[in-house]
Amino acid sequence: MNQHDFCMAEGCYLLSHSVGRPLKNSQQHLAAHYFSPWESSNKEPWQQWLPAVEQFNTALGQLFNAPSEQFCPQVNLSSGLTKLLMSHPRLQQKNCKVLMTQSDFPSMGFAMQKALPRCAQITFIPEHENLTDITVWQRYLTDNIDLVFISHVYSNTGVQAPVHDIVALSKKTNSLSIIDVAQSAGVIPLDLTALNADFMIGSSVKWLCGGPGAAYLWVNPQQIAVCEPKDVGWFSHQNPFEFDINHFIYNKGALKFWGGTPSVVPYIIAANSIAYFAALGIDKVRSHNLAMLALIQQQLGKYVVSPTLQHQCSGTAILNFNMQQQHVLNELNSAGISVDARKLGIRVSPHIYNSADAIHKFIAVIKKAIKVVD
Repeated sequence: MNQHDFCMAEGCYLLSHSVGRPLKNSQQHLAAHYFSPWESSNKEPWQQWLPAVEQFNTALGQLFNAPSEQFCPQVNLSSGLTKLLMSHPRLQQKNCKVLMTQSDFPSMGFAMQKALPRCAQITFIPEHENLTDITVWQRYLTDNIDLVFISHVYSNTGVQAPVHDIVALSKKTNSLSIIDVAQSAGVIPLDLTALNADFMIGSSVKWLCGGPGAAYLWVNPQQIAVCEPKDVGWFSHQNPFEFDINHFIYNKGALKFWGGTPSVVPYIIAANSIAYFAALGIDKVRSHNLAMLALIQQQLGKYVVSPTLQHQCSGTAILNFNMQQQHVLNELNSAGISVDARKLGIRVSPHIYNSADAIHKFIAVIKKAIKVVD
């Protein structure tokens, strides 16, 4: 079973919406591609390090069905979003109008407010709206919107946005689109070539089990030539090793967004895990995830407040036990079951390494806790 490929501590780990478990061969892979070139040779290790980082883009291309040259490594989503916003001339106009939602991750809103011109207008779809319903988006995504920001999945609600329908709508309104896949990459399949959005940002730390520091952006080839990043460095250059301070030419691909001397370790680790999931197939991960969510729904349905339909739900179930919430959390913690809680309730994210037996144990602990309280 795939669970044996991962480092699993004692107990049950259901926090893949926060940090995914590492592969057992992560240390070995890092030693071979990072430490070995550095320790075992008296030659400069960059000639071995850079191809290892290129494997990060290659793995992303396999995962999302898009050419590797359309991806660029980033340190985190906020930085990637800031670079995109500041690079596109349309988004630097004084009257720029952007649509996002109140449920987007706060960091995205922070970056948006600071990277756009001071007089730009950001409209937020309110929290009470049903973000799974394309008619809601139709009311807000009008012809005067320059950019729509779409979270594929909303981390605190367990809601999945209809990204294909929203992107199609953005084409009709002539709006640019940015997709945030931080909470969906690795559990919900996404074909970028078929989607045809303008931009995407994502990370490796959650369902992709690649650890922090290995984020990425993707740029539609129709937008690459239009974008002129301001935050650049020698790795943004078409020829980084030219070493002429008076001559700079943007890289022809998405690497124009890269910047200065890159980190190496995060991308080497993440390249290994992303390649693992690309080979495994996200369809398989999603199938297992949905089966585990169905078990939770069958046994604890009245406490589930997140969507349950496949096209509306994320990889995370949200359960609310009202006044009993803290007692349930305490009992789960005592049983060695790792979950967390946000405003709407307890978040539970079954990954490929979580067996049905583990989910049954989770359910049993909750049922016992509720019965004791009652």
